[in-house]
Amino acid sequence: QVDLVESGGGSVQPGGSLRLSCVVSGYRYSRPCMGWFRQAPGKEREGVARIESDGNTKYIDSVKGRFTISKDNAKDTLFLQMENLNPEDSGMYVCALRPGRCWGTIETADFGYWGQGTQVTVSS
Repeated sequence: QVDLVESGGGSVQPGGSLRLSCVVSGYRYSRPCMGWFRQAPGKEREGVARIESDGNTKYIDSVKGRFTISKDNAKDTLFLQMENLNPEDSGMYVCALRPGRCWGTIETADFGYWGQGTQVTVSS
């Protein structure tokens, strides 16, 4: 059984910051590709960022320079540091695991395990 549990979401004003965490349990194989996705009401889920087991990262254009994905292998934890948030960043943020290497764009279909999500709301 593979579990992914997110935390760290909340409400913040535009320009604020949040740090999301995702604790992974039950995965005892090679270090996988890990990603963050988000979905707002009426919008499709979009891949925000992903990180390779070797630390290589990729981001969607809209968050480059503002978001940083990282991981702590010893604690089986994935992070997403979000800076200078704007209302368009609002949504349910979900972490996901791909049992293999990262490749191409950040696509939902490439990830096999998903958390339940943590809500991020950016408003004045």
